[in-house]
Amino acid sequence: MSRLPQSIIWCTSTTIMSEERSKISLRSGGKRKNRPTISAPRQISAPIPQDNGMSQPPPEATMADEPRMMRPRPPPPGGKTSDLVKKRYSTRFGNMPTDFDPSSNPMPALPDLEKYMQAQVGPPPSRGGDAGGLGSMGREPPRVDIRALRDPNFAPEQYVAEVLGEATEDEIRDYEDALKQLKARAAADLQQNVYQNRTQFIKISKEAEKLKGEMRTLRNLMLELKTNTTALRASSNSADSSGSLGPEFSTGLSKRDRRSSITDRTALWSAQMQALYKSVEGSQKFLPNSQGRHVVQNAGPWIELDNATYKSRRSMQIFLLNDHLLIASRKKRKIDAPGADARGPMTKLVADRCWHLLDVEVVDMAGTGDSSNGRNKLADAIMVRGGGQNESFIYRTEKPEDPEKTTLILNIRKTVEELRRNLQSERDATNKAKETINYFASRDPGLLQKTELLETLSDIKDMLIEVDGKQQNLRWVESQMDELDINIALQQIEPAVARIEMLKNLASGLKNNMIAQDFISFKVDERCARLATLVVRELVNSHNDQKKTKRNVTWLVRLGFEDRAREAYLEARSEVIQKRSRQCIFQGDLHLYIWEISFVYFMVIRNTVICFQSCFPPPMMSACVKWAKEEVDAFNVILARQLSSAEEGGEVWTECVNRAKEHAGMLSDVGLDFRNLVGRNDGTSTTVPGGASVGLGLS
Repeated sequence: MSRLPQSIIWCTSTTIMSEERSKISLRSGGKRKNRPTISAPRQISAPIPQDNGMSQPPPEATMADEPRMMRPRPPPPGGKTSDLVKKRYSTRFGNMPTDFDPSSNPMPALPDLEKYMQAQVGPPPSRGGDAGGLGSMGREPPRVDIRALRDPNFAPEQYVAEVLGEATEDEIRDYEDALKQLKARAAADLQQNVYQNRTQFIKISKEAEKLKGEMRTLRNLMLELKTNTTALRASSNSADSSGSLGPEFSTGLSKRDRRSSITDRTALWSAQMQALYKSVEGSQKFLPNSQGRHVVQNAGPWIELDNATYKSRRSMQIFLLNDHLLIASRKKRKIDAPGADARGPMTKLVADRCWHLLDVEVVDMAGTGDSSNGRNKLADAIMVRGGGQNESFIYRTEKPEDPEKTTLILNIRKTVEELRRNLQSERDATNKAKETINYFASRDPGLLQKTELLETLSDIKDMLIEVDGKQQNLRWVESQMDELDINIALQQIEPAVARIEMLKNLASGLKNNMIAQDFISFKVDERCARLATLVVRELVNSHNDQKKTKRNVTWLVRLGFEDRAREAYLEARSEVIQKRSRQCIFQGDLHLYIWEISFVYFMVIRNTVICFQSCFPPPMMSACVKWAKEEVDAFNVILARQLSSAEEGGEVWTECVNRAKEHAGMLSDVGLDFRNLVGRNDGTSTTVPGGASVGLGLS
């Protein structure tokens, strides 16, 4: 007898219980006595008949006692439960989908397994592999923390103890390699920053020098503008200063002659000074005649006042020159003196005081003093303060409200400004010369030995030279030298050689400017020698490589050091011959030893001649032949020492010499034939004093 599934039984029981609950109503009658009993779920072997909604369980004891027999399954009674069961078991199988294609391959294509094979290359984590970047102990390996290294309070011992405290030997070695890489990268960055900062510093220095010159020009223009403005203001307030010198300073020159040329102006100034010496007694003692000195204004009569009481003391006259202020006193002339001119003026001028304009200060006294009388006593007075003893003197015009005071003050200010500007120009020129000398001497200490050239540096700083149709100053030459120094420091040989050739051609083209030519040649020769030393060292280190040798020799020839290149190359090849010959060890067989020595000598000579012919100019081939002859002579000395114990012309001697001549025949490939020189003894002694023979290079 087949049994229903447990789920169907549960569904059936739940349905029956739901139907029983539906018959119970809270609104029906009174309290029921016979309540329906809900039993626990039990296993049912047959459908439960429905009798007024109540079900009776089958007698389990009877069913257990009866033998199990195969009985036909009765049709399920109709109802809600049976409909649900039929619906659950009414699924149809074997229906093909609408988009089914019977001609297609029923099996899908296999994916490419190569990517899976590559992902599994290497031992698995259980066999020594690194699981996810972890170390051998299942933890992440130590890594370099750049932020911790940059910390200003970095403690190395504590950092190493924390990071490498539990690290293995391999992890420590990897950490050390990482630190070395970080150090190398930092060194490279630092070097790059140094080169970049040097280039920027040179560029900024040039810009600062250019800006300094522009500011100096602007300052001079502003001073000229200020001076012209002051002069215009003074001319608008007073008459022309040249007309106020008085009739005694008349030179007899017309206005056209005065402004005709610089020569006439110099003559005018000289005539003014002679008139001053004639009219003011003792003025030449204070104002000796010098070039450019002239009278700016004759301020006319003044009165010297007492500093305390402001009372008049004596009559004075003031003269303003372009660099001094002269005070002359008026004194009565003695008519009864012998030799005196009775027709002359009753007074004479005697030089009393004289100051340099930069040593004194002229102050307008207007606004000071007592004005109780209705007018200030010092309204027309000035004070001259300063001098060597820091004295002060007060002078007042004879006429009230005389315009000479205003004109004098304005002219003094104008003259002082011009004088200061001239002194500043001279000081700038001196500093410019010193700066030029210090600049070039600090950059090239070798210039200190060139005394004549160093003395002319102040003149050539602003000198212009023509470069590719453009006018350049010597600062441009300095910039080229800076670029050349950078190329030499970075061992950029080809750009450095090209720049040296360009500067040499530039210097040779300055035939009309010997100073600039000497200056450029001196700097180029110094750097050319430094670059040649670098190339010669490279030539000696790589003389076995014909390609590098040709390149280095070409550079040295372009620099003009072909003789030095030839000597360095041949000397390096001689050292190779000595080194290779000393590696030949004598082990008792004289024939073998002579064969080895001769092979080394003549093979190296042959290779040297071949390389020399391809790398050096043909006119220098005679030096190579001379060198080869010297090396053959050196070989003959060794051969004579080794055969000193053998009889000359004997079998051993003849066989050894013939072997050496066979190797000397290799030189015929390069056009040399030294076989007749092998074995010749040109008087070279092979014995030491006392008659003891020398063999194997030992005494």
